[in-house]
Amino acid sequence: MPEGHTIHRLAGQIADAFGGGPVAVTSPQGRFAAGAAVVDGVRLHAAQAHGKHLFVEFAGRRWVHVHLGLYGKFDVVGGPAGPVRGEVRMRLATPAAHADLRGPTVCEVLGDEEKAAIHTRLGADPLRGDDPTAALERVGRSRTPVGVLLMDQTVLAGVGNVYRAEALFRAGVDPARPGRSVPAPVLAAIWDDLVKLMTTGVATGRIDTVRPEHEPDAMGRPPRVDDHGGEVYVYRRAGQPCLVCGTEVRAGTAAARNVFWCPRCQR
Repeated sequence: MPEGHTIHRLAGQIADAFGGGPVAVTSPQGRFAAGAAVVDGVRLHAAQAHGKHLFVEFAGRRWVHVHLGLYGKFDVVGGPAGPVRGEVRMRLATPAAHADLRGPTVCEVLGDEEKAAIHTRLGADPLRGDDPTAALERVGRSRTPVGVLLMDQTVLAGVGNVYRAEALFRAGVDPARPGRSVPAPVLAAIWDDLVKLMTTGVATGRIDTVRPEHEPDAMGRPPRVDDHGGEVYVYRRAGQPCLVCGTEVRAGTAAARNVFWCPRCQR
């Protein structure tokens, strides 16, 4: 599932490609035909993200709400739209650009009140300039493992499996440790680190979390090869040596999701 930086980056791409003018909105697949008809030919004002939720604003305070889920893709491409390929739930098109949405969990038209209800149930987003106080206090009171809490979208919105694993490694915190046992200054440092890492992810379109001294060139090692791209410390590195201490990286499960950590660096 795309993490929050991907959705914020997508919001920027949509705003840049379509913002300020009318947009043709269709549903070649047909499953979003009624919603597409509501905003077809309407001026697209802006796009924004909260966690893993995308909101595209059209004139008249109408919002197309998209959640990509596990399999969704939303590709923004320069140039006029060509023939439809595959199952396209929604297509945005102008003479200068087009974007095809495939396989989302959610694609719907909302009003302001319905949109506000979604924001209310989501936690603080490191990429929105949100105040993390309430979220971090919630973590600090909980007996739930901190590795589970960081993935709870009602606590921190937009943090996925990669950023969860990497932020905890960089903080030296075991993912199984209860939230209430992590000192408040450490939780605040994790939040600040997520803001920095995820902001970089928006800019580059990939997740990079290793410090300069652990980059491939600095260590004389080959670059990481993975569908997710980017250089990381523990994510999907189970059985490999930790880049810092050489201990074998471990993997397990937490709340039905894979979790990765170094047993020496994250005591």
